[in-house]
Amino acid sequence: MIGCLVIHGYTGGPYEVEPLVNYLHEHTDWHIEVPTLPGHGRQLDLKGKSHKNWISAAEEALKGLMGKYERIYVIGFSMGGMISAYLAAKYKVDKLVLLAPAGKYLSFKQIAVDAGGFVADGVRGKLGSNKLYNHYRNKLGRVPFKANLEFLKLVKFTRGYLKKVESEVLIAQGQMDGMVPYKTAYYLDKEITSERKEVVFFERSRHLICLGDDRETLNGMVLQFLTK
Repeated sequence: MIGCLVIHGYTGGPYEVEPLVNYLHEHTDWHIEVPTLPGHGRQLDLKGKSHKNWISAAEEALKGLMGKYERIYVIGFSMGGMISAYLAAKYKVDKLVLLAPAGKYLSFKQIAVDAGGFVADGVRGKLGSNKLYNHYRNKLGRVPFKANLEFLKLVKFTRGYLKKVESEVLIAQGQMDGMVPYKTAYYLDKEITSERKEVVFFERSRHLICLGDDRETLNGMVLQFLTK
């Protein structure tokens, strides 16, 4: 049996990766867990939360899966990608998927711009992104400055583990990503020393790659990578 852990991004929640998770549920019999990191989710409450809290929550979820399943896959989006890489370096993870991993930095102002773009692209009706747009538009005022510092601490901490990743890795990056520059994928490809790596760029995708125009192609590619 296979256990799959999916980790969302900074100031986000499981909704960011929902289309991919639903696709994997439909096409596999895996046990898939998508924990909400402390202070995250639809109702943000990041005051007093640290990067150690976020890493610990993901780590505990992984340990729970490792005690029950023979094979472990970890998928991480944005900040969740960096947490996933850390977990893969520290534990036995059979396959690792990094979606727009925040290996350099995030442009916090780009959040609302990207959300507006999704509405304009017509995703609203299908994914309920009217709520998503409002969530992102209002998000910046509810994120404490200290939380942004904790995010930067997390990126710095997890970077040090990239060279220890030995899992087979798929890195997926949107070329229109205004929050994490697409060249970050090249940086991660260089830093991660695993001999089995794939890097794929999606021309029409912004940062929220699982909700973008390329999501169907992305879903199929992730499944193919994990099942081959």
